[in-house]
Amino acid sequence: MATMKSYLVGGAVRDALLSWPVKDRDWVVVGADPAAMRAAGYQAVGRDFPVFLHPETHEEYALARTERKTAPGYHGFAFHAAPDVTLEQDLARRDLTINAMAQDANGQIIDPYGGQRDLAARVLRHVSPAFAEDPVRILRLARFAARFEGFTVAPETLALMREMVAAGEVDALVAERVWQEFAKGLMEAQPARMIEVLRDCGALARLAPELEALFGVPQPPAHHPEVDTGIHVLMVLRQCARQQAPLTVRYASLCHDLGKGLTPADVLPRHIGHEGRGLPLVRRLSERWRVPSDCRELAELVAREHTHVHQSESFSPEARLRLMERCDAWRRPERFEQLLWACECDARGRLGLEDRPYPQRDKLLQDLRAVQAVDLAAMSAQALAEGRRGPEIGRAVQRARLAALGV
Repeated sequence: MATMKSYLVGGAVRDALLSWPVKDRDWVVVGADPAAMRAAGYQAVGRDFPVFLHPETHEEYALARTERKTAPGYHGFAFHAAPDVTLEQDLARRDLTINAMAQDANGQIIDPYGGQRDLAARVLRHVSPAFAEDPVRILRLARFAARFEGFTVAPETLALMREMVAAGEVDALVAERVWQEFAKGLMEAQPARMIEVLRDCGALARLAPELEALFGVPQPPAHHPEVDTGIHVLMVLRQCARQQAPLTVRYASLCHDLGKGLTPADVLPRHIGHEGRGLPLVRRLSERWRVPSDCRELAELVAREHTHVHQSESFSPEARLRLMERCDAWRRPERFEQLLWACECDARGRLGLEDRPYPQRDKLLQDLRAVQAVDLAAMSAQALAEGRRGPEIGRAVQRARLAALGV
């Protein structure tokens, strides 16, 4: 049997070469089989292929393996793990050259596919034609483009991705995996870059036609100097990243203007009523990707109310109170705050207006705090003691809340 050797692989090697913090360390073991791993004290945890936990560090060690495509989609693979599988064969099955490097126990880098070269050139390049066998790799590459500033996609890799989309590979992706990769990409430093890469290869039109439809749709230049609605959404995502917004806010920002893709051509560039037109599209996209409820609910709320929030500076106290009531601000104050956060990103996601003040957010938060300070329990108790019931108590509460807003 070949001598058992372990190598640090993948992202840990890549990030160390970039002088980034190494968060997770994955290992490949060459020259071993499951029996040898168990004999050495490793605990088996892999279901689809042999993966083991180190007896002391509990880091993952996978047996070197090759894989073969057996069916469409990303589930259709057969794996072969054996002591005679070489390190180079294992690295060859990986997606990108920058992820196909290893490091031995002496710190030497093993780089058979030019990962260091592509790191230096800031290029995302596939290792082999086997890239085309797994459509998840399109999403992963787009996510890496969002993470690594200044990286471009190699022309031959982009061409291969387009061929995969044309062959229907992307259509075989399951919803949970699509959302998993999108969620990670939205939280990267450059989430807009992920959308750009998916557009370039044609995958966005298959995965989110509602988003693809926004590109090329004009808006009034007086309000949107960038004009193009799709470009505006990308700028809003950049604001989200700039402000380090949470995933809920980023997903809501991605979806907030979907209704503009359905604006009749004869009324462009205006988009009256796009909020209502967008709601079914937000729900459709969220259902297709099986988006978690917190992201889904905020996205629907932002799509419906963002224009009202923008206009709230001119609202009367009564209108501001109705806005907060529609948003269920009393019971869901954190969600209301995230609505305002997304609206600020929307307002600043416009060409030349990236640093423009957005007083609506502070004003509505101030209104919320003022209304929250109303002692409803004491008021209700007093009303009951005075013999008032139901509707009368409700009207008293309304008056107290308006009084808190300065009426």
